[in-house]
Amino acid sequence: LMTLFREKTSAYIEEINDYIENWLSDGQIPPNNLHQAMHYSVMNGGKRIRPLLTFAAARSLNIDHKMLMPAAASIELLHCFSLVHDDLPCMDDDDLRRGRPSTHKAFDEATAVLAADALLSLAFEILSSDLSFNGTKEINASLVALIANATGSKGITGGQALDLNAEGLVLDQTELEHIYRQKTGQLLRACVLSPCCFIDVELQKTTALERYADAIGLAFQIKDDIIEAEGKTEEIGKSSHSDIDRAKATFPKMFGLSHSKNRVDDLLHNAKDALSVFGKDA
Repeated sequence: LMTLFREKTSAYIEEINDYIENWLSDGQIPPNNLHQAMHYSVMNGGKRIRPLLTFAAARSLNIDHKMLMPAAASIELLHCFSLVHDDLPCMDDDDLRRGRPSTHKAFDEATAVLAADALLSLAFEILSSDLSFNGTKEINASLVALIANATGSKGITGGQALDLNAEGLVLDQTELEHIYRQKTGQLLRACVLSPCCFIDVELQKTTALERYADAIGLAFQIKDDIIEAEGKTEEIGKSSHSDIDRAKATFPKMFGLSHSKNRVDDLLHNAKDALSVFGKDA
């Protein structure tokens, strides 16, 4: 979000990748296929948007990003857990993820389910046990509560359930955005609020961070819909038109591409406006 932050993005990605890799078990350790599937699901070229967003929020509050390393890693593992489950035939039934076979295609469905379950457990193991960056169990407990809430029935898991339940239905904009807020927005909210567990943050800034996360979460999901509606499989890294094939509720389907693009523009403006409280460098 800041000029300096943009310049350091590659270094931050390398840092979070190294940290996560140190927590992942070697694929030669039994059960080999499980550990290999976990590694495959995480270290597969992800953009690490969520850790970067967590670090950016920390910098905006003048907190050393290293203090957020366990939280950032935990959130990324939870994101990967959700993707593995989302790709399963009983869910979104996608055979490709980031241009590679989805975990259940590279291994098998049972291994994919178990790998995702293990990533979920590992995320909270990291969050609750690594005190090397902040040193207080109280802070870790606050982070666990925040991130668990974003992961469960009120967050990404609930969002996926709502998304599945909406297949074949006609939704209005409020209903569809509610699904997107849970499926995508809640974990992004946890990213920007994680630094607030370390210090007392004035309400104005906390509210601004929540507004920002809400706006970019919706924009991100709608943009993803647009890319899938317009793109080709080789361009988007997953099966094109899979949402259409499953009669999923998407913004372009419900409201058209033009309105969808305008909504993204409005949301990005709202996100930028929310950060004004942090000054011109935000």
